[in-house]
Amino acid sequence: MSQGHKLQIDFHGRPLSIETGRMAKQAGGSAFVVFGETVILATATAQTTPREGIDFFPLTCDYQEKTFAAGKIPGGFFKREGRPAEKEILSSRLIDRPIRPLFPNGFNCETQVISTVLSHDKENDPDVVSIVGASTALVLSDIPFNGPIAAVRIGRLDGKFVINPTQSQVPELDLNIVVAGSRDAIVMVEGGARMQPEAVVLEALFTAHDAMQPLIELQEKLRGLAGKPKRVVTQVPVDAALETRVKDIGLPKLKAALQKTAKHERYDALDAARDEVVGAFATDAPDRVKDVAKAFSKLKKHVVREAILKDGRRLDGRGLADVRPVTCEVEILPRTHGSALFTRGETQALVVATLGTSSDEQKIDALIGEHYKRFMLHYNFPPFSTGEVKFLRSPGRREIGHGALAERALAPIIPAEEEFPYTVRIVSEVLESNGSSSMATVCGGSLSLMDAGVPIKSPVAGVAMGLIREGDEIRVLSDILGDEDHLGDMDFKVAGTEEGVTAVQMDIKIGGVTRAIMSKALEQARESRLHILRIMNSTIATPRSDLSTYAPRIVTIRIKPDRIRDLIGPGGKVIRGIVEETGAKIDVEDDGTVRVASADGTALEKALNRVRAITAEAEVGRIYRGTVRKIVDFGAFVEIFPGTDGLVHISQLANERVRKVSDVLKEGDVIDVKVLEVDRSGKIRLSRKDALKGGGSQEAQQ
Repeated sequence: MSQGHKLQIDFHGRPLSIETGRMAKQAGGSAFVVFGETVILATATAQTTPREGIDFFPLTCDYQEKTFAAGKIPGGFFKREGRPAEKEILSSRLIDRPIRPLFPNGFNCETQVISTVLSHDKENDPDVVSIVGASTALVLSDIPFNGPIAAVRIGRLDGKFVINPTQSQVPELDLNIVVAGSRDAIVMVEGGARMQPEAVVLEALFTAHDAMQPLIELQEKLRGLAGKPKRVVTQVPVDAALETRVKDIGLPKLKAALQKTAKHERYDALDAARDEVVGAFATDAPDRVKDVAKAFSKLKKHVVREAILKDGRRLDGRGLADVRPVTCEVEILPRTHGSALFTRGETQALVVATLGTSSDEQKIDALIGEHYKRFMLHYNFPPFSTGEVKFLRSPGRREIGHGALAERALAPIIPAEEEFPYTVRIVSEVLESNGSSSMATVCGGSLSLMDAGVPIKSPVAGVAMGLIREGDEIRVLSDILGDEDHLGDMDFKVAGTEEGVTAVQMDIKIGGVTRAIMSKALEQARESRLHILRIMNSTIATPRSDLSTYAPRIVTIRIKPDRIRDLIGPGGKVIRGIVEETGAKIDVEDDGTVRVASADGTALEKALNRVRAITAEAEVGRIYRGTVRKIVDFGAFVEIFPGTDGLVHISQLANERVRKVSDVLKEGDVIDVKVLEVDRSGKIRLSRKDALKGGGSQEAQQ
C-alpha cells in the first residue's frame, strides 16, 4: 500500500472519509477514518503461523482513547494513559462482537484489531466509527474476513429516527441503539430505550441497517483500490469414517446423557460418554484422541440442534417458548438498604441496592468532559457460580459488559434527582449460572430497588432469546440455557417493563438475522418478559413506602447563594464542625441547594437546625429572640442568628424615653426584637418596644 487512497461521502449531514496507505503501513491493514472532526486509526494484523493446540479463534480487539484527542492531559501522578476506562472496554466489545463470527473456520492465527481515537470533537462518538474502521482495516488486509460490515447509532428524537445522533442530542433521545450489519442482515445490536414498544425497536433496527449501506459500499470501493490478496485457509479435511465410528459408539450414550435436565448431572454424563468414546480409540489410534473428542463435540451439537428442530424438545425438556421456573425473594439481608434473590432455573443472582448521597456519585473523566453518575450497577461473576475454581481477579470485559447491559435496562425507571435525591448503587452477585445471568441481574435489580423503597417508574424484567437455524428451518427459543447459547446461532437479550423495551443486546454466529426472525424474537421475548413480571409482582409489586431504617434520610433545603460562604466557613471550618458534631452528611451546590443526610433522625434534625440557623434570613415583621452583643451610645446590636445581628436604636428600646442604653440593657442579655426593615445592603433595623407590644417571647423564634 505504498500509494495512499482516500474516499469521502456526506453521511447524514457530516463528512465521513476513509483513508489508507498513508499511516501505519506495516500493519496488515489500516484505516484512517474521519467523521466530523472525530478521527480514529484502525489497524488489523495477524501472525503468519497458526497457534497450535487451541479450539477457538485467537482474536483480540482493543479500543483506546488518547486524552490529547480532546486537548487534555491525563490526571494522576504518571500523566499518561493507564488502564482502560469502562467506556474503552465497552467499545472494545462493540468492535469484537460483530467481526468475530466472520472469520473462516480453520483460521487460527493470532489476530489483533486496534482502534485508536486521535481526535474527538465531543459530538460524534468514536465507537461506531471504530467498528467501521476495524472492518475496513480487515477488508484491506490479507486476513481472511467475510466482511465488510458497518455500524451506526440510531436514536429517536421527537418521534423521528436520527442516524449517529450527536452527544448533545443523546440526553433527549428516547431510543439509543448501536446496530452493526452486513449488506444483507443485522449482525449485532446493543442499546437501550425508554420503555419503547417492540414495533418501534424493530423499525429502528432496520432503519439503521438501511442507513449503514453507504459505509459498506465505501469499504468495497476502497478494497478495489487498495485491498491485499487474502490468505488461503486450508480447511482440515473431515474424516467421515472416524465420525461415523464415533457416532456408532457414542450416539446412544450421548442421547442418554442429554436426557438429564440438571446441568452438572448432564455435564458429568457427557464427560463420561466422551471419555468412553475416546477410550475406545486409545489403543488402536492413540494419536487421534483430539480428533475423536472434536468429532464427539460435533455430534453433540448435531443431536441437540436436531432435537430442537425436529421434535421441539430442549435439553431440559421445555417447549420452545417456555421459561424455566422462577422464584423471587426480597429482604434477604438485614442491614442492607434493599436486597433480592432472583432464581430462574439454575441461574441465580443475589442483588443488593444501596442508597447514598450526592457525595457518593461517580465522577467520570471522559474525552467529552467530566460528568457524574448517580446510578451505578456492578456485576460480579465468581467462579463458584459455574462450579469452577479460578483466581479472583478484578472485573473483566465480560463483567463490565454484562453490568453495563443491566444498568442500561434499569436506568429508565430510576426517578429523577428532583424527586429522589439519592445516589443509587446496585451490586449483583451471581451465585449460579446456566444461562443469562445478566437478565437475572436485571430482574433482581428491579426487586432490590423496590425493596429499598426507591420510587421506580415500573418494574423491569429481562430474558435471553436463542435461535437454531438450519436452511429454512428456524426455531426461536425463550430463556436459553448456557448450552443453547453455546450450540445455537443467536444470543438476543431483551429487557423492559410491561410498557416497552428498555435494553437490547444481540450477537449472531451466523450471517445475520432477517426482519421476520427479529420480529418473532421480540414478540416471544415480550411474552416471556410479561410472564416473569407477573411472578415478580406477586413477591413485591410496588416500592416500599418507607426506606430502610439503615438508609440515609435526605432533606433538601434552599439557601441564598451568597450565604453559602457562611455555611462553609473559613477553610470549611463551619460545615466541618456541623458534620463532626452531628455525624450527618451535608452537600452544598453552587445554586444554594443544601442536602442534609443521616440515617439517625435526631442527628438529621440537629444538623438541619444548625444549617438553618447559620443561613437564616431576617423576615420583616417577625419577632426573634436574640442576644445583645454590643452596647453603643445610639443603641444595641442584637444577634438574632449566629453571625447575623441588627441594630435596636435607642428610640426602639422601650415605650418610655431611654436616656442611656446601659440603663435597660447589658451585653449578654437575651431579649425579643421585631424586624422593622432590611435595607439593600443587608443591614437590619430592629425594635424591642414593638416586640413587647406584639406579645414578646410568645411569638419569638426559639
